[in-house]
Amino acid sequence: MHTTDQPVGAALDGWTPPAHPARDVLRGRLCRLEPLDAATHAGALFDANSTDDAGRMWTYLGYGPFESRENYRAWIELNSRGGDPLFFAIVDNRSDRATGVAAFLRIDPPNGVIEIGHLAYSPVLQRTAAATEAIYLMLKRVFEAGWRRCEWKCNVLNAPSRAAAERLGFTLEGIFRQAAVVKGRNRDTAWYSIIDTEWPARRMAFERWLAPENFDANGRQRASLSTFMPSPAA
Repeated sequence: MHTTDQPVGAALDGWTPPAHPARDVLRGRLCRLEPLDAATHAGALFDANSTDDAGRMWTYLGYGPFESRENYRAWIELNSRGGDPLFFAIVDNRSDRATGVAAFLRIDPPNGVIEIGHLAYSPVLQRTAAATEAIYLMLKRVFEAGWRRCEWKCNVLNAPSRAAAERLGFTLEGIFRQAAVVKGRNRDTAWYSIIDTEWPARRMAFERWLAPENFDANGRQRASLSTFMPSPAA
């Protein structure tokens, strides 16, 4: 029991650290996230990634682009074995082909903190409803499992990632200067988060946006996600 007159944080009565994320499938209406596997996913991912002729999807990641199918498969074989990062392939439910990669990382059960990152979205996946649903599925898994905080970090110069974080309901907490060296260059890191008390309103926004009736016959949204999303501080 705290007995001094010093301020302290709120007591977390009844909270227990969550379990490490399971290596299982997260299923949605448009896509599913399968544990990344070289034999299952490498070929389709390499083909999807190859539609990015300029290699822009790799600029802010610490690896890639990959010059050959064999090199990419070897990277997957090496990096898909561990539990942190825990990599997933994002598989389109209609084509049954993998079109992107995402991961849970910096997994910290004692503090209830986890990060979503290693987002390698091919042009086939970018700017689609499935791209948003994939993050929704990961956030849903996080907060339903009892995590207190989910983080999103990116290079401060990565304007598309920063815009995505804000669109998806993450709150900017600050800029960490000279936080890393990536591909021989300085990286200042923009740091975002969603916490558990914010999730119910954000979950409702995702589900209203992802509802089939929010899309016309050509798959175009009728209302934007920002229409439903509460402000970052809400």
